[in-house]
Amino acid sequence: MVLQQLGGSISRALQQMSNATIIDEKVLNECLNEITRALLQSDVQFKLVRDMQTNIKKIVNLEDLAAGHNKRRIIQQAVFNELCKILDPGKPAFTLKKGKPSVVMFVGLQGSGKTTTCTKYAYYHQKKGWKPALVCADTFRAGAFDQLKQNATKAKIPFYGSYMESDPVKIAEEGVERFKKENCDLIIVDTSGRHKQEAALFEEMRQVSEATKPDLVIFVMDSSIGQAAFDQAQAFKQSVAVGAVIITKMDGHAKGGGALSAVAATKSPVIFIGTGEHMDEFEVFDVKPFVSRLLGMGDLSGFMDKIQEVVPMDQQPELLQKLSEGNFTLRIMYEQFQNILKMGPIGQVFSMLPGFSSELMPKGREKESQAKIKRYMTMMDSMTNEELDSSNPKMMNESRMMRVARGSGRQVREVMEMMEEYKRLAKIWSKMKGLKIPKKGDMSALSRNMNAQHMSKVLPPQMLKQIGGMGGLQSLMKQMGSGKDMMGGMGGMFGGGGDK
Repeated sequence: MVLQQLGGSISRALQQMSNATIIDEKVLNECLNEITRALLQSDVQFKLVRDMQTNIKKIVNLEDLAAGHNKRRIIQQAVFNELCKILDPGKPAFTLKKGKPSVVMFVGLQGSGKTTTCTKYAYYHQKKGWKPALVCADTFRAGAFDQLKQNATKAKIPFYGSYMESDPVKIAEEGVERFKKENCDLIIVDTSGRHKQEAALFEEMRQVSEATKPDLVIFVMDSSIGQAAFDQAQAFKQSVAVGAVIITKMDGHAKGGGALSAVAATKSPVIFIGTGEHMDEFEVFDVKPFVSRLLGMGDLSGFMDKIQEVVPMDQQPELLQKLSEGNFTLRIMYEQFQNILKMGPIGQVFSMLPGFSSELMPKGREKESQAKIKRYMTMMDSMTNEELDSSNPKMMNESRMMRVARGSGRQVREVMEMMEEYKRLAKIWSKMKGLKIPKKGDMSALSRNMNAQHMSKVLPPQMLKQIGGMGGLQSLMKQMGSGKDMMGGMGGMFGGGGDK
């Protein structure tokens, strides 16, 4: 991913500082120089980086800090806050209202991934219960309507466009009118792009905007353009009232820091980032969780939302009851593997867990992990109900493992490897025994019953050390906001870590 290298460099700088015996001016300067270098290499504007370094030095005045202060934590907190400041435009994006027709217009240069992003945006909202529709008002690029039609059909989203009409304003107007009559509450208008900023493009955008009166204009930007982002975003904002930004192609190897920081400097909030070509490779951009993941500190609230998306409300009480009993069976492991596969790209999910830097899950390893989960599930499909429901690993003797291997077409050593994974996860699950289950039985209520002590048992020692021990864990909980974030400590049961 674009910012993988940046996140890794900053995490390493903070880790090296943590390993130092005494935190003095020299150690602090070395840490800040390393972070500065990483940000500049990622194309973040020089002025922003210089201001950040100055601010951190003001906050972390080592001479003024009394003995007993945790200097490492103060420095880490200052880095976290200053990175948030760079990426935070200081105002939220316009909030759409479900059930009331909202028109969203997409603008951007040709090649920025605008048409694909329109469908991803529609698909994301469709999963949240909206009724989206797509209108192709791009008559400039040959094949634009075909591409939108193909994407929309695949995602089962209604669309409108024309092969005959060449006036984008007329198409946009007709499409919006039609979908309003069909009671669609999110009408997305895809407009033309150009290879460069031209007067004709801006005039066309202005006319489409006047005709459709959009509630929100979203500017789609390619992450590879670096510091040119500032001028580009400003030019678009002068022509139409850009209210939000989506940055695409964050899965490439280009430098994405410029796009992120320059857009923030124009005071247009980034609302999503595209992290791949697939429909689910599209993430909500929220400054604090994003920076937290960048520093390898996880995004526990995002992880919790993912869990709640894939575990239906009616199944949550049953899952939580099993959790409090502490009896982990192969069937429970199978169900949790099913949930992982529903959660989207594994690397994206794992980066939400504290201690998992995005560098730990490169693109190749993601597919490998996903394939391994599917192999384990195939093996479990060859087990009897008795074997799946037993919480005694000794039941799986050599002859049973050989039978499972034959039935699933795998090697015996692979079945043994799966059983080792089961034992590891069972150990983590057992630490949740005795947890008070809320009457409603829902996961967000459960999180309020979990404290740092409980989470410290679940997190692997190396993870706990990386986030600064018990003190760091408590501060992370406060930092990330609401009590529901604590639920992220259950990451282990989804295969996201454990005692090795």
